[in-house]
Amino acid sequence: MKSVTKIPLPEFLSQPNIEGSPAWELINGQGIQKPMPTLFHSRLQRNFVNYINQYTNQFEAVQELRCLVPPYSPVPDIAIINCDGVAAACRHRLADEDGPFNGAPDWLIEICSPDQNTLDLQKKILHCLSNGTQLAWLIDISRQQVWVWRGEELPLVCSGIDILPTLGNISELTVEAIMAMTRRQ
Repeated sequence: MKSVTKIPLPEFLSQPNIEGSPAWELINGQGIQKPMPTLFHSRLQRNFVNYINQYTNQFEAVQELRCLVPPYSPVPDIAIINCDGVAAACRHRLADEDGPFNGAPDWLIEICSPDQNTLDLQKKILHCLSNGTQLAWLIDISRQQVWVWRGEELPLVCSGIDILPTLGNISELTVEAIMAMTRRQ
């Protein structure tokens, strides 16, 4: 079996191509380029980010934000950060506006692309949950399901009119409402 050389986080971050499109992530010491999103994936990202940012000032939703969760450098499809009143806790995690987010997002959302391995996405989610993420969703558009993790609880698999847990006072969302965000709005 061929041994794989692991890349240290500082070396990975110094590479010039990691912010290209699609972005590169460092997971388990390996640089992995994210797949190019589908039309439905892109619409869901845009529409959900817009929904969160229009609905609440307590949280900010950002697409494809590089996070530093040593030894990983994930780039979640959507990172939602508690910035209630631009709290000091949020400010110190954003080293500078052009840099990565220091730490795991409060709420992480991954959208499973057809050619992505769900086990790899789950490993990334579990790493972030063990480092401060409070809530994580894994959206499977093809199966019309959302896997939900909260803290150390086992994941829930939601579908149809199941109400999804959210953070803060964000209104109730169902899986159907999330899937509707894949359509043009």
